[in-house]
Amino acid sequence: MTPTTSLRAAIVGCGLIGQKRAAALSGALAITICCDVDSARATSLAAKHPGAAAVTDWQAAASSPNVDVVFAATTHDMLAPVSAAAAAAGKHVLIEKPGGRRACELDAVANAAARTGALVRIGFNHRFHRALRQAREIFLTGALGEMMFVRGRYGHGGRLGYDKEWRADPQRSGGGELIDQGMHLIDLARWFLGDFASVRGAAPTYFWDMPVEDNGFLLLETARGQVAFLHASWTEWKNLFSFEIAGRVGKLEIAGLGGSYGTERLTWYKMSPQMGPPETECWEYPTADDSWQQECAAFLEDIRLGRQPEPGIHDAQAALRVIETVYAEKRA
Repeated sequence: MTPTTSLRAAIVGCGLIGQKRAAALSGALAITICCDVDSARATSLAAKHPGAAAVTDWQAAASSPNVDVVFAATTHDMLAPVSAAAAAAGKHVLIEKPGGRRACELDAVANAAARTGALVRIGFNHRFHRALRQAREIFLTGALGEMMFVRGRYGHGGRLGYDKEWRADPQRSGGGELIDQGMHLIDLARWFLGDFASVRGAAPTYFWDMPVEDNGFLLLETARGQVAFLHASWTEWKNLFSFEIAGRVGKLEIAGLGGSYGTERLTWYKMSPQMGPPETECWEYPTADDSWQQECAAFLEDIRLGRQPEPGIHDAQAALRVIETVYAEKRA
């Protein structure tokens, strides 16, 4: 296995997310290719990384002998094709969520990775936010007792012309807000409760003039009866992130993600045997979001150790199947 210090990366998709990935990788490995269908965007990102080539051919970028790792940060319709080509060429791949428009699109990626030994991580960076990392540590101690439910809300209000952007085109996006911010909520719910045996939901379009949903409502239930109640919205006029993890003897509440979502905060409510008001402990994280750097570091450690990344393809497919169930009910 090549040491991570000598790994070379291709960024395929040089928009906002590709730029975030490139910034998070700064100093960790060499970025040798910046690829985008918009040559000016590829050139702009390459200029920030000495020695990087700017190209528009994603197939050449994914199979280049000068690349060991591919970061797929394209529109949703191209995530799986780019990643499958990279894995088939033996490149390790970090695929931005949702990984594809449908769960089946990731089958080709999984098959290619199985043939070549490429490692594939899905970019669920919210697992790496400081508050959620600490919440996970507390959860793993068993201090919350048996899990009962999670409750999550995530949303923003879009911007002028949002209904004309690529996310509003189902052929490119695969869906609306459920496959956008909803994917993060589903992944986090699975992280704490496990797989869901029952899926119910609604995907209405209330405000934006688009053929995809601008709100997604989910009621998910595990085989043990634990419930996730989730709402993702493109009509949340003030940006919002709220996620609660409730056990029999305590609850964790995460609010904010930094920036326009407000200061990231974790509150632990500890129930006493006498019931009544809980003992409360709170942490705030006013520093800049480091989830992108932490996630990239975890991926490089995956590669160094030769371990299967977590979250991986199966996590993206599980979340996508939840969404597909809701979309199928809507079409029925």
